[in-house]
Amino acid sequence: MSLSKFTLNFLRGSKVARASGVFCARGLGSAQPELEKKPDFNVRWNKVVADAEKIVGYRNSFIGLRWLLSEEVENIAVQIRKMKKSKHPLIKTVKDLIANANNSKQPWGLVILLISKALGHNAKISIAPAEESVGYLHSQRALAEITEMIRTSHIVHKGLLNIPKDTPAEKLDNIVNGNKLALLCGDHLLSTSCLELAKLENQELVELMSSAVRDLSESGFIGVRDYQNLPLPSFPRNGGATNFKLPEDPLDPVKPGDALGVAKSEWTLRNILDGGNLLGKACQGSLILAGHSTTTQRQAYQFGLNLALAWQANTDLKSFAPQYNNTVFSLVSAPVLFTLEQEPALYEEIEKGQQNVNDVNYEKIREMVIAGPGLEKTKNLLEELCNNTFEFLEKLPDSEAKEGLESLITRIAGK
Repeated sequence: MSLSKFTLNFLRGSKVARASGVFCARGLGSAQPELEKKPDFNVRWNKVVADAEKIVGYRNSFIGLRWLLSEEVENIAVQIRKMKKSKHPLIKTVKDLIANANNSKQPWGLVILLISKALGHNAKISIAPAEESVGYLHSQRALAEITEMIRTSHIVHKGLLNIPKDTPAEKLDNIVNGNKLALLCGDHLLSTSCLELAKLENQELVELMSSAVRDLSESGFIGVRDYQNLPLPSFPRNGGATNFKLPEDPLDPVKPGDALGVAKSEWTLRNILDGGNLLGKACQGSLILAGHSTTTQRQAYQFGLNLALAWQANTDLKSFAPQYNNTVFSLVSAPVLFTLEQEPALYEEIEKGQQNVNDVNYEKIREMVIAGPGLEKTKNLLEELCNNTFEFLEKLPDSEAKEGLESLITRIAGK
């Protein structure tokens, strides 16, 4: 499916297409800010992604946007352009999706293709010459696209706004129209992903990916939230002990247990549900399609999950870099949670955001995070997660795909 001529003209002519990414403090599933503004970092990161795309023979960092702005939703593009001066989150989301597609910020589909190629397929599976040439199955490429679609639909759906009863009439139309478009866009992407998933005719894979969609939905109901459903951290508990763990069966729901109030466990729980399980289960699903053993499938799941969490830890750290001094960061980011665990008095400031997170003094929290142990503990967490991914890769035979994954993780680790 290709972009229509109208949609391409819309992208070229609209200010939306030329706008830079806007930070959204809604978690792992949301569009992410630039990893760093230094030209040398962007050049090196884009080179790593470009090299990885050459390995799989497919530029897939544009997948989510390709489905979002396809011929089927041409009319939606028209309406979005009419709203480009609006402050509705959908407009910011579109800007972020375009910026991320152009700059390869988090190419999840690329990771799925690399892990597919690195592990190959079971010899009992017959494949076409074209599949033999690229090193992965057509169904695995389809799964990569499906994963990007599900992820993008989640981002768009999170742009829906609750409408206060006292909203002025002049603002009401923009909010209502924006909500309708966000709902329609997100539903179209999600329904299309379901259709494409069914076409793969693999019941085990359908169940697995359906559970990932369930996890995304449940992520919006964890802990305290403000009126717009933006998350607030839980009050820190003394001791910090927790029995939180993932279920043995990946199809079972993730139970929060007593994770809330314990910095590392709460952060992990939130981000496993809010996208981590999607990438993990997509990696597992790619090996189901290739006929690998259950043990290898579960190892691939852990790899994808740890990689997604590492990406989020990296993003959380960059939110407190000097160039983002004026940026509103997530109140449930790892540096904030670790600082809150050390300085419970900080919760008095966070409680001000129970109605609206914008009521919180972000500058005060930023100063306490920078002065406290939060950033160092987040760096340690990032290192731990990256080491977990490297442990899995060490078991794989040497290949270009393995090297591509190692290069991506090395850059995420900040090395």
